[in-house]
Amino acid sequence: MSDFKPACPGFEHRVRESFARQSLMTTLGARMTHVVPGEVHIELPFSAALLQQQGFVHAGAITSVVDSACGYAALTLLPDTHEVVSVEFKVNFLNPAKGARFVAVGRVFKAGRTLSVCSGEVTAFDGDAKKSIALMQTTMMAVAATPSAV
Repeated sequence: MSDFKPACPGFEHRVRESFARQSLMTTLGARMTHVVPGEVHIELPFSAALLQQQGFVHAGAITSVVDSACGYAALTLLPDTHEVVSVEFKVNFLNPAKGARFVAVGRVFKAGRTLSVCSGEVTAFDGDAKKSIALMQTTMMAVAATPSAV
């Protein structure tokens, strides 16, 4: 558990509601499993529709899920007048994305008024085995909230 405090009392509902509106996460089959101030977990089940040519889950799918986990971790700390956008990130792929499910954990490292630095890790699970497959470092920027386009 982090030492961060949410900026608004309804942060978890707001984060989950925003996630539900992300059509990419729906397309990927991802679901948000854990939300606390400064930390979010998103689970991605294995799907043959997400494979690259060598039979591993595509880096784009893995990157999308961990980017969202980091962004939503940053959003947990912002007032409800703001949203976040990614302004930069770097991903290191440590192992092939093989497994029955993947869990992306996004954590805020440094929360600022405008910029937040986050880290993310994706772990592959296959039965009792687990393996870290990707690490992300990212910067998120707070932007004024806009009415939903949905």
